[in-house]
Amino acid sequence: MQPRQGIVEIFSTFVQFDVDQFSGWATDAKLRRSMKVCLESSTEKSDTFWALYWYKVWQTESSAVALAHISAYLQEVCYWTARKFALNFPTQSSVADCFQMAIAHINKILKNFNPQYSSHLKAYAELTFESIIKDALRLHREADICSDWALLHKLSRKRLVQSLQNAGFNKESIESYVLAWECFKELYTGDNTKIRQLPKPDARTWEAISNLYNAERFSRLSSPTAAINQQTIETLVLSAAKAARNFLYPQIVSADAPLKEDEGNLLDILPVDLQTSLLTEIIEQEEAVNMRSQQAQLNQVLHQAIAALDAESQKVLEAYYVQQLTQQEIAAQLEIKQYTVSRRLSSIKKSLLLTLTQWSQNTLHISPKSDVVDAINTSLEEWLKVQYSHTQIQSVGKK
Repeated sequence: MQPRQGIVEIFSTFVQFDVDQFSGWATDAKLRRSMKVCLESSTEKSDTFWALYWYKVWQTESSAVALAHISAYLQEVCYWTARKFALNFPTQSSVADCFQMAIAHINKILKNFNPQYSSHLKAYAELTFESIIKDALRLHREADICSDWALLHKLSRKRLVQSLQNAGFNKESIESYVLAWECFKELYTGDNTKIRQLPKPDARTWEAISNLYNAERFSRLSSPTAAINQQTIETLVLSAAKAARNFLYPQIVSADAPLKEDEGNLLDILPVDLQTSLLTEIIEQEEAVNMRSQQAQLNQVLHQAIAALDAESQKVLEAYYVQQLTQQEIAAQLEIKQYTVSRRLSSIKKSLLLTLTQWSQNTLHISPKSDVVDAINTSLEEWLKVQYSHTQIQSVGKK
């Protein structure tokens, strides 16, 4: 893949696949014009700055343009994450498949990203893309290997309700489907351990399930329906399975997919007064300066914490993040046990997390609640990857 050069290209071009291979960058003319307009009124040339800027526009205006710009910005990190999974893990999904799985969740990334904890949107997105692809592949495998009856056996009530909601059923219908599913599980799958080969229930079992449903419907349903027979209960259960399979095996929708028939796609939406909306918000200089100052302080705190580590701990970090060795490989290189490497890494990260949490509490006045600590932990992992990737690039450049 040829890296993109220049801010305009980075925020206005998209990966093109030829079958499953990267074939080039496709330029969106409207995004290109949008980015040029911004740059004509600003001297800022940092892609990190513009990524955070478009994030803010998206956050405050729910702007489709900002979403498209960020989607363009994250194309490369999404592609390399997808390629890693497609090549390194046993799956029938191609690089293009994994790419689409991940890039279709740009909204999820932006919703959970918090620049207060991290200014590295790319690093955050890489971790999130990994998680999205892992979950998607796991769910695909789950859906592929199970019969409808086995899939129903493995479902949790919460996931079934989510599936039915995703399919558009109303509250009353969901109650009926859930009751049918619960009766099915109680009378058919409760003691069955061969969940992947679970066959269709016989007629006698369907009759027992429908009888149980009819007995329970008055006390379990907010609006009890008429009594149903075994054919109807089978239809309800199969519909629940179909909804669950569609939910577990969702259709992948890319950021440039058509919104509605004959209404163009996401990238066609550009406000007429784009220049005004962009420039009135762009340079809230004070906020940008504060953010950079906090980032510099955070870098200093973490660099000092790492410098204070003993020599072997620093070697472990460098081997893990710069050389990207496995724990087993690090153990062989340092002539120590693998579990020692694992414990050392956990101890280092715990120490750095404590340092970062205390700094956030003292400097940003953020209470260290569990969700905050989780977010800081994610930010720490991003920071380590970014910092040590810079070290790797510098060391390569010196050779």
